[in-house]
This record gives sequence, structure tokens and C-alpha cells, in this order.
Amino acid sequence: MRTPFEKVLRQAIDDLPGMFREALRNVAIVVENRPPDWLLEELGIPPGETLYGFYHGIPLPERSVLDSGNLPDKISVYRGPLEGDFRDPGELARQIRTTLLHEIGHYFGMDEEDLSRLGYE
Repeated sequence: MRTPFEKVLRQAIDDLPGMFREALRNVAIVVENRPPDWLLEELGIPPGETLYGFYHGIPLPERSVLDSGNLPDKISVYRGPLEGDFRDPGELARQIRTTLLHEIGHYFGMDEEDLSRLGYE
């Protein structure tokens, strides 16, 4: 049975246009409790700050035929930080959607500046 958090994430996925859902069919979208400490350290995120989501993989524009054999792409959405920072259900739902779209943007090769311009910070 899905939790309310997972239901909101599932709705955000279902609301994507069909062509995006199709492009993401080989990307695992998972809910994890929190980002691992090693990832926060690797990204240079200071103590007291956190991460709402992360795209694990090689962005589409950077792929080549030599990339076969890599681990499958994955988008992690971190429940703990999101629920901790967004107590209002409506705000939480909006941020889950924004986080998902942000990480999908990375999958399609967008950098932080591109995503910021689109409002997916």
C-alpha cells in the first residue's frame, strides 16, 4: 500500500505528458528516507543543509554506445527532508512535483542554471 507521500509522487509522475513518461520508462523513480551522508559530502552540501532529490546516471545528451553495462538510471526523492521542510500538504505536494521535474531535467541534460531559469530550483 502506498503512503500519502508516495501517492503524491505517483500523481506527479502520472501528470507528466505521455512523451515524458515514455522517455522515463527505464528510469527507476524511488522514495528514500534521506540522502546518504557520502552523497551530501560528495556534492559539498554543508551540515544542516540537505537534498530533496538526486538523479543517478548519465544524462541523455552525454551518452554513447560505450555506455552499455552501466547501472540503470535512478531518481531518488528524499521523503525526510521534504516532509521536514514542507509541513503544509499543498506545499509538500508542490515541492515533490518541483523536485521530480528538477531531477528529470538532469536526466535530459539540464544543469542547475537551466533548471533555475525554469523555476525548478
